[in-house]
Amino acid sequence: MINGILNIYKKPGFTSHDVVAKLRGIVRQKKIGHTGTLDPDAEGVLPVCLGKATRLCSLLTEESKTYEAVLLLGVSTDTQDTSGQVLSRRPVTCSEAEVIRCLEGFLGPQMQIPPMYSALKRDGKKLYELARQGVEVAREPRPVHFYEITVLETALPRITFRVSCSRGTYIRTLCHDAGEKLGCGGCMERLVRTRVGNFVRERAYTLEQVENLVREGRLSECLLPVDGVFAELPAFSVLPEGDAAAHNGNPLDAELLVPGTGGEKKPVCGSSPETGERQPESADACRMAGAEQFRLYDSDGTFVGLYGWAGRTARPVKMFYDGPQGQ
Repeated sequence: MINGILNIYKKPGFTSHDVVAKLRGIVRQKKIGHTGTLDPDAEGVLPVCLGKATRLCSLLTEESKTYEAVLLLGVSTDTQDTSGQVLSRRPVTCSEAEVIRCLEGFLGPQMQIPPMYSALKRDGKKLYELARQGVEVAREPRPVHFYEITVLETALPRITFRVSCSRGTYIRTLCHDAGEKLGCGGCMERLVRTRVGNFVRERAYTLEQVENLVREGRLSECLLPVDGVFAELPAFSVLPEGDAAAHNGNPLDAELLVPGTGGEKKPVCGSSPETGERQPESADACRMAGAEQFRLYDSDGTFVGLYGWAGRTARPVKMFYDGPQGQ
C-alpha cells in the first residue's frame, strides 16, 4: 500500500471527489481521501492522503488556507459566484479606496452565514440540494477568522485580492458580503487556492504530472511521507526496550526517549547534520521548553506517531504504526 500525501493542483471543472476517483485509478489503490472540498469552478491546492495518511485528513482540514480571488462588483447571484443565476445588477459608484477599506474591514474574527449552495447539511440533506429545489432555510452564523486580506489589483468593477483565513470560510460569501456593504452587490468571479497549511501552489502537481510519474516509477518524488506533515515538531525515538510499548501506543517514560529518528543518541547542539532539523538536547529538555507534541520513531527509525507530554510521560496523540506489514 502507498502511504503519504500528494499535493494536487486541482483544475477548474473537477470536484474534489473527481480528483480522488481519478487518483484511485492512477495509483491503483482504494484507500485515498481529500482534505477539504474545493468548489468545482475553483482551482488550486488540494492535499490528498493515501493509505495510512488518510488518518491525517481531519488534521489537515483544520489548517488555515490562502486564496487569490476576483470580486466582481455590481452583480449578485444565488450561488454568490458567477456560475449562478443573476439576482440583481446595480451600478458601481464606490471608489477603489472605498473597496479596499471595505475588504480590510473584514480582518480578524467574524461571524459568517454560510451560503445555501454549500455541502453543509440540514436534516441529512445538503444545502445545495435544497437550494436546487428552490428551498431556502435559515443558517446559523459561524465563527471564522481572516488573517490577511490584501488587494492585489483594482480595475473596477473587478478587485483581485489575496486572503488567508481559517477553515470553514467561504470566499464566495466574503465577496457577497463586501458587495452588500458597498451597496452595489458583488459575487466571486474566480478563486485559486494557493496554500493549505504548509502545502503551497508552487510545489503542487497536476493529475497528469502524477500519472506520468507513476508510469515512470517515480511517484516517490512527489509523495510526502506521513511524518513530513509534522516536520516542524521535535523528533524522538525510543530505545529498543521501548519499541513494543511504542508500537502498541502505550505511554512512555521520558527516560526511554532519545533525540533524533534512529534510536541512537546524537550530538544535538544546533541542527542535525543529516537532516538540518534542530533537535532538543533530551526528552526532558523538550518537555521543559514547552514543546507539547513531538514525532516519535521506533529504534529502527520507523515513524510511530504523534506524541504529547503529560508530566514526564509521553502519551500518543495520533498513531500511524501498523506493524511491519503496514510499512
